[in-house]
Amino acid sequence: MLSYNKRLKERSRFLRGNMTDAERLLWSRVRRKQLKGCQFYRQKTIGNYIVDFYCPEANLIIEVDGGQHYSLEGEQKDGVRDSYMGQLGLKVLRFSDREVLENLDGVVEAIWQHL
Repeated sequence: MLSYNKRLKERSRFLRGNMTDAERLLWSRVRRKQLKGCQFYRQKTIGNYIVDFYCPEANLIIEVDGGQHYSLEGEQKDGVRDSYMGQLGLKVLRFSDREVLENLDGVVEAIWQHL
């Protein structure tokens, strides 16, 4: 079991109730074991981070990134975060909101290939 910061539990709960449109759309396609029978969790706390989607069976994290992730600061923070997840043996897939909203089938296919 992965360790997590208990102080992030309330924030995680808040984020589950306030997902972006892209997150909500992707959630509709990965929930209820729709992809290869794999369970996904949303807004899961891992260490000091909250990831958008997590599949423990595949050690897979899926991030749906908004515009703030494409600034220099955002990319640096994501690099540190992805490195941490990699040290835990987790693979991180990143998709932009736009990619999810405009090419959902392609995003789901990419996820399928990593399960």
